[in-house]
Amino acid sequence: MKRALCFAKRNLKEMVRDPLSLFFGIAFPILLLVLLSIINGSIPEEAHMDLFEMQKLAPGIGVFSLSFIALFAALLISKDRGSSFLLRLYTSPMTGSNFILGYLLPFLPMAAAQMIVCFGAAVILGLPLSGNLLLCIAVSLPITVVNIAIGLICGTCLSEKAVGGVCGALLTNLSAWLSGIWFSLDLIGGAFRTVAYVLPFANAVDACRAAMDGRYADILGTLWIVCAWAVGLLTVAIVIYTQKMKQK
Repeated sequence: MKRALCFAKRNLKEMVRDPLSLFFGIAFPILLLVLLSIINGSIPEEAHMDLFEMQKLAPGIGVFSLSFIALFAALLISKDRGSSFLLRLYTSPMTGSNFILGYLLPFLPMAAAQMIVCFGAAVILGLPLSGNLLLCIAVSLPITVVNIAIGLICGTCLSEKAVGGVCGALLTNLSAWLSGIWFSLDLIGGAFRTVAYVLPFANAVDACRAAMDGRYADILGTLWIVCAWAVGLLTVAIVIYTQKMKQK
């Protein structure tokens, strides 16, 4: 554990040296909140359209913003792979799980900061301030681990150029369209809805919205699926990284 913590401190310093990525991960969700809040204000009440109301919009945008962490994690690990830094560390007693944990830990406070800033902006835009905001941040932890694990898998298997397309374009689009942020998945139904609820993104949004609304009994109904994905993907990341490390 001490080895993983020392490695995590080094990775945290690397993240701080790239403030542009941190700014983008925080500023872009705020921009989306502002734009969609303006759109919601122009929708007539007769339309009975509540999807863009801040109570539902803020948890959705918060979960969506966490998909950018996958890109940051993938870039960090792919850059390390492209240098001789990791080759030197491979001669140390660190295991594959130590490396993955060292990459995972620095992104957890970053994710919490993104959610805090996102909800802070939502409060300014009209979201009621309540203790459920803290619960919503806690509920977002499993989807944070999912995104970090995806980034670590991509960063381990792909080059620095390739991860930009997979994590920067493909994953963010999957997270956006299959999470039910922009439209109701129940209205589409069919195979699209089924696939969306097999994946973790829509379940994470539903769990965060339940936490925001104070529907505590509904949280675990969808959150367990996200937790299963988090454990599974993190295990896959450790196995793949350990194999790659042995090959080196």
